[in-house]
Formats: sequence, structure tokens, C-alpha cells
Amino acid sequence: MRAIPQTTPLMAKVLGYAGLIPFVGLTALLQIVDVVHQPSVVFALQAYSATILSFLGAIHWGLTMRDEQPSQRMLLWGVAPSLLAWASLLVPPHLGLWSMAAALWACYAVDFKTYVRLGLTHWLPMRLILTAVASMCCAWAGFWIYL
Repeated sequence: MRAIPQTTPLMAKVLGYAGLIPFVGLTALLQIVDVVHQPSVVFALQAYSATILSFLGAIHWGLTMRDEQPSQRMLLWGVAPSLLAWASLLVPPHLGLWSMAAALWACYAVDFKTYVRLGLTHWLPMRLILTAVASMCCAWAGFWIYL
């Protein structure tokens, strides 16, 4: 059995934080584009958020796939963020963005328990920052288009 690294690799940090660029950029763009272009920007933010939520769920499949008996709980949770993201695309945009913000925090809560159990706590500081920024962008964009 391989040893689990106890530090977050630099490349993971670079890619993780770079993944915030669409969240921050689209939220900022929403503030400055003409109202006629706002639906396209909102959709881009929703689509990216849904993609990230799906990725966060898929991590759990990856964590359990190597087990002789994969955890049914982890497999079930692995698809839950995708379903939440999909449902968030079917409601009015402001509600969808707010629900995606909430889903990002739900993912963090599940990841926190899972990562502690699996000895992966070194990933949690980065995950907290990524979750905070991404969810704030979704929430702010939701408020911006609601008002």
C-alpha cells in the first residue's frame, strides 16, 4: 500500500486556485455588462458551478474505487452534487445560483468528514478557501440578478 502524502501538491494548489478565475471573473463581468448580456454571463456562471459540483462529487468515487468493497455511501454521495447542480439549472437563475452556493458548502461539509476519516486533512485549508470564494460568487451573482 502506498503512503498518503501529507502536503497538498503545488500543481493542485495552482490548478485549484486558478479554478476560481471563472467564478470571480464571471461575477465581476456580471456587474459591468449591459443588461441584455447578463443572461449569458449568468448561464456561464451556472454552467461552470454545475461542472465544479459534479467534479466534487466524482472525487468520492475516486476515493472509494480502489477499495475491495467500495463504500455505497461514498458512491451515492458521488452522484448527489451532480443531481443538485442539475436541479439548480432548472429553477430561476437567482435560486439556482443560491442553491449552488449552498451545495458547495454541503460538499465541503461531506468532504471535511471524509477527508478527516481518510487522513487527507491537508487538503481542507485549500478546499475551505475555494468553497468560500466560489459560494460567495454564486450568492452575490444571485443577489445581483434578483435585485
